[in-house]
Amino acid sequence: MALPPPEDTPEEILRTQIITEARSPIDGKPLTAAEYAELQAQLQKAPPPKLTSNLRQTLFLLRLRNALRQFFPFFNF
Repeated sequence: MALPPPEDTPEEILRTQIITEARSPIDGKPLTAAEYAELQAQLQKAPPPKLTSNLRQTLFLLRLRNALRQFFPFFNF
């Protein structure tokens, strides 16, 4: 009763298996290994556009506000 079922693959074997499927970091769609490598190469050649300084500052302030709310929940930020 304490042993796992015989059809269950041991974790040691699962760790040594080569993963041939991946998910896109952009939209999460399943990709083959070749498609994933091609996408990674494209992202390294042309990285995503940078955020404007105004938008970057707004995001920083929103993250700061969220962090302060965790420490001071009674303030109305």
